[in-house]
Amino acid sequence: MPTRLRVYQVDAFSSQVFGGNPAAVCPLDTWLPDDVLQAIALENNLSETAFVMRDEVRGWQIRWFTPAQEVDLCGHATLASAYILFTRLAPGLERAQFNSRSGPLVVTQGEDGWMEMDFPSRPPEPCVPPEGLAEALGAEPRETLMSRDLVAVFDSEEEVRALTPDMGRLAALDFFAVAATARGTEADFVSRFFAPRVGVPEDPVTGSAHCTLVPYWARELGKSKLLAHQVSARGGVLQCEDRGERVGIAGQAVLYMEGHIIL
Repeated sequence: MPTRLRVYQVDAFSSQVFGGNPAAVCPLDTWLPDDVLQAIALENNLSETAFVMRDEVRGWQIRWFTPAQEVDLCGHATLASAYILFTRLAPGLERAQFNSRSGPLVVTQGEDGWMEMDFPSRPPEPCVPPEGLAEALGAEPRETLMSRDLVAVFDSEEEVRALTPDMGRLAALDFFAVAATARGTEADFVSRFFAPRVGVPEDPVTGSAHCTLVPYWARELGKSKLLAHQVSARGGVLQCEDRGERVGIAGQAVLYMEGHIIL
């Protein structure tokens, strides 16, 4: 008898389909072998697939997989998972706790479809630009910093929008991903996120990158509440707050598709 798994595809950080960042959410009754989880993520061919399982004691367990590997934190797939909990799996729930490799992550329902994630802060430290970075990005950043991701700071939003990275060169550099960022014209700051090393050439909207970008821009701009715009082709808007050791990241989400995986 084939195994049937529920699967939902959600556009996170968007109020309309075809915007934001698509993620797959697969609720499980028990964990499947890691190679099966990885194969599902590869078959889904989205930047992230989240697997969630009910934890009777502590809320929900969550794991995230790109098409290439498991990762320790993913913002948009967490937002997508919370949306599925709030609208499908646990209607009436207003606060969801996910237990993950990055510790407990709380998502709270707000007004007008907004949901706020409480994530760990990952402030970046200045670093020497890796050799070959400018050639890989196609432009020279004015400043580079490192946390989980390398942060490349540019002088203007236009420079960030105009980047045409060489993904092969980027993937060959020794860091997880690069977040290109600058002060925004309408938002407080803008960004783009490239992670070809883990099978994601450009991520449309990257919640986890804002664990690093928010503390950086909060310090640079002298304010704790920030409006962020990720200026990929699909794009997305995030309402953010620097809270010292934690970061608040809020966004909307919308269901695009639901069905079953047959194993």
